Amino acid sequence: MPSQLQQAARYILEHPDEVALVSMRQLARSAGVQPSTMTRLAKFLGLDGYDDIRAHHARAIRQRIDGFAAQQQRASVSQDGLAVQMLQSLSVQIARLTEPGAVSRLEAAAARLGEARRIYVLGLRSCHLVAWHFHYVMTLLGEHSVHLDGPAGTVGDGLMGAGPQDVLLAVSINPYARYSLELARMARDKGLGMVAITDSEVSPLAAMADEVILCPTESPTFFHTLAPALAVSEVLCGLLANRNREGALAALENADRHLSELNTYYTAPKRRQSSKGAKSDGPE
Repeated sequence: MPSQLQQAARYILEHPDEVALVSMRQLARSAGVQPSTMTRLAKFLGLDGYDDIRAHHARAIRQRIDGFAAQQQRASVSQDGLAVQMLQSLSVQIARLTEPGAVSRLEAAAARLGEARRIYVLGLRSCHLVAWHFHYVMTLLGEHSVHLDGPAGTVGDGLMGAGPQDVLLAVSINPYARYSLELARMARDKGLGMVAITDSEVSPLAAMADEVILCPTESPTFFHTLAPALAVSEVLCGLLANRNREGALAALENADRHLSELNTYYTAPKRRQSSKGAKSDGPE
């Protein structure tokens, strides 16, 4: 698209409800474009005019209201209405990740990561937990993972030795952390491959990445959900471990020995045997 059409389209994607609720002139003013740009955008999309865009968004709002009303009616039967809505929403979102297209993206991303000399992992602010989970599991598997999470503003220092043989796994959802995008561009300039976990095909990360995994983030609460993104992290870890099962098992056994030496995890005290062979209640 020409730059003005891109600007108009991005505003519509980010403010879909406004399309059906305000005039074309007001929408264009909010998007920072001329009203004629909205008409040209409709023509570019193969529509007769802007009214077709508005009608599409109006139908979407009606369907969402009808669906929400049905959810509310079902939820009113339970004392845990919001909890039920949240869990039902999550189950639908996870199920969407099993669709053939989504599975193909997961497999392609895992293949790209599996070929890397090192995997650099980036996720700031709310996305930190997804990045940390992936990095933590990779260290247990003995993989060469570098978490870009340095203290005192040194997050980007981890990219000093990065090069074309490496891959960046970047996690970012709307609102996109500016520093994540800057580091992703730096990684691209260094020749790194990139796998993105994000929420939209027009996410700034999507344009930079070799492989893109889309995760829904909608939630019936005030906050977006990261559960689908975390599920993607778990699946990627599983796919990478399965590429070299023997190596993964050996790495996990080594991790178990190390953690045992550190006495990391609680273990229940063993029961000692009495003189008659019966187990006593006291610990050894």
